[in-house]
Amino acid sequence: MAQILIRNLPDEAKEALRARAQARGHSMEAEARRILLDAALPDRDAPVLAWLDHAARLREEVGGVELPLPSRRQPRSAELS
Repeated sequence: MAQILIRNLPDEAKEALRARAQARGHSMEAEARRILLDAALPDRDAPVLAWLDHAARLREEVGGVELPLPSRRQPRSAELS
């Protein structure tokens, strides 16, 4: 894997990145990596997600499948001793 060093990044940009990463539950490094990948390789997920689009079109054409629902029973009582 390659590494990159970004110099002369304005303090407000670093703070905005920190806040964005925190809001998403990521580290600053992970958030910066995601931003760079999205900008540099915008179509990288296309083949991975293409099958979902194909499945949605197929479902629309065919109309889906009706499956029988199992009958529901009353839940058993739990013994907590």
